[in-house]
Amino acid sequence: MPHESQPQSKPTEPKPPTFGEALRFWLKLGFISFGGPSGQIAIMHTELVERRNWISEQRFLHALNFCMLLPGPEAQQLATYCGWLLHRTWGGIVAGTLFVLPSAFLLWLLSYIYMAYGDVKWVAAIFAGLKPAVLAIVLAAVLRIGGKALKNPVMWTIAALSFYLIHFQEVPFPIIVFGSALIGLMGGIYWQRFFVGTDPQQGEDIEPSGSTSWRRSLLICVVGGLLWILPLVGLALWLGTESTHFREGLFFSKAAMVTFGGAYAVLPYVGQQAVETYGWLQTGQMMDGIGLAETTPGPLVMVLQFVGFVGGWQNPGPLSPLAGGTIGAAITTWVTFVPCFIWIFLGAPHIERLRGNRRISTALTAVTAAVVGVILNLAIWFGTDTLFPEKQPVNWLGAAITVVGFLLMIRFKVQILWIVMGAAAIGALHHFAF
Repeated sequence: MPHESQPQSKPTEPKPPTFGEALRFWLKLGFISFGGPSGQIAIMHTELVERRNWISEQRFLHALNFCMLLPGPEAQQLATYCGWLLHRTWGGIVAGTLFVLPSAFLLWLLSYIYMAYGDVKWVAAIFAGLKPAVLAIVLAAVLRIGGKALKNPVMWTIAALSFYLIHFQEVPFPIIVFGSALIGLMGGIYWQRFFVGTDPQQGEDIEPSGSTSWRRSLLICVVGGLLWILPLVGLALWLGTESTHFREGLFFSKAAMVTFGGAYAVLPYVGQQAVETYGWLQTGQMMDGIGLAETTPGPLVMVLQFVGFVGGWQNPGPLSPLAGGTIGAAITTWVTFVPCFIWIFLGAPHIERLRGNRRISTALTAVTAAVVGVILNLAIWFGTDTLFPEKQPVNWLGAAITVVGFLLMIRFKVQILWIVMGAAAIGALHHFAF
């Protein structure tokens, strides 16, 4: 018999979590966020958008586009932004802090072992299984994000051009992002049918904004600035302005202001300054630090903590080497990440209010397409390093882990945590067996 159709609920409508649920997730993310920005963005997209359905696809990409424009580690800033979206200021503080904290403690321990005993190759061996697992996560993210962002030939062209410019011409990706935004603005005026995607208000899973008042902005600047500067003042009064620890804090404070492009852009600059200008460590130690940072969770820019630790250990002043290294690591990490919270808390409310602006929507539609090309480039860079290690044969075990992990995520919807743990176990077994 014919019957009236029942209204269908929206199964994809995001369902924001409680603060406790979010807290548990951010803590877990801090331990599984391997693979640099490409892997970390992929993990957050899979967990927050695809599996948990806490944030809409459009909201996530809107946040990602903004974080791509900021100086500093975009993955940590994206976590802070998403935490702010879910639970405002305390949510952002918890998300951004827990994204960094596990790797900070682990890298401190590895830095101590490295300086005290000189050999941490076993760590890289045990974690070798993680790299191909992260590669699978990144490839799955490119497939998912690309499938939703590249809706027409124009978006495909922008993504392809973005990939060409960053991969073959080595154009800095902030320039690519700003150029894509300009294309989107013009396209929204003259070619709307290709640039006007989903309704910018679709997926209103969360209240649209916090306060954008001048009073709030001034409060963030004052509180954030004091938190940023006071530890430097304390070091100057305690150890003097010529101490390695104060100079590290001052240098990395400056770096936090100008290092657009994430870790891949900042490492050559920091390496040159730390090795050649300041003499805090040697080139070989810098390369070892990058290797250690790649084997730990958290942003790759955590290698700056290693630089701070080694510089403080080798130039402790009146302190013991361990105390000098610990203080050097702490001040470096502090001045690197405190600015990230300031940028997000200042900008996020304004960026969220712009979601209803049609021209901004068309600009960010083009930026999203360009970001697909950027992530693909990172995937290829990471995949080449993982599957075709320098001066070594093809990593067939890594290739197998990548293929199996990719199929488990795409075909069988296996959670990332189990894939990461399984890959780490395989890497450990392979190391001790061979």
